[in-house]
Amino acid sequence: MSIDNVLPTNIEAARTWGAGGEHYDQVSRGIADAIEHAVVALDPRPGEHVLDIATGTGWAARSIAARGAAVTGIDLGPGVIEAAKGLSNGTGIDFRVGDAEALDFPDNHFDAVISTFGVMFARDPEAVASELARVVKPGGRISLANWAVGGSVHEMFKLIRSYKPAEENPAPSPFEWGKTGRVIELLGEHFDLEFEVGTSFFRPESGARAWATFSVGFGPVVTLLETLSAEKSEALKNDFISFHEDHREDTGIVMRRPYVITKARRVLESRRAS
Repeated sequence: MSIDNVLPTNIEAARTWGAGGEHYDQVSRGIADAIEHAVVALDPRPGEHVLDIATGTGWAARSIAARGAAVTGIDLGPGVIEAAKGLSNGTGIDFRVGDAEALDFPDNHFDAVISTFGVMFARDPEAVASELARVVKPGGRISLANWAVGGSVHEMFKLIRSYKPAEENPAPSPFEWGKTGRVIELLGEHFDLEFEVGTSFFRPESGARAWATFSVGFGPVVTLLETLSAEKSEALKNDFISFHEDHREDTGIVMRRPYVITKARRVLESRRAS
């Protein structure tokens, strides 16, 4: 599958996020509650044209299509796009490889746009914000689900990052999108904004089961394991399992994952600072 419409600076990210393929669907299953919150916040309507950015294996896209909207789902990763097509037969969803920093769509093209834990990982947040404002019709809507600072997802990413070598030109922290002030900086010129908060609950039967899911389905872990020695891989596995077991309660493991939903409506004219 071609990735010609992915920016050169994002080719490595495309490989990373596509690496889980169909197995990524199980990762999405663990955040289905938050995905559905974002869909409800978007309020898709029959006949509308909706774009799902960083669609993964298509969880949000399928939920929106079931409400009667015409959905396009894009993702950097060819592997997850192929999986989304296979998992979504009969839905009419148009899945394609695409880059949130350079959307291959005309101006004012979509009635609504959604991204569930997707655009927050872009290397250039300002480019994403500009593209969102460009492709959404005036009066159109956006719903973004982004992980909040703190909580188990933030801690999990710290654990994963501890096994990676230092980067010369690291991307900005994706968790900045979980700060309302930062989102206002990015989107406030072109959108009226509202915010909702929620908590996603991940309840794996064991830390080992969580590792089995993420080690084959979550691109950043899959690709990291390709670079580690057998000894380091085993250490990451043990730390990952222990991290989840540390959240075991009387009823089992409960991973609390706070997130922020950004609800936005495109204003008719930009509000440039005077």
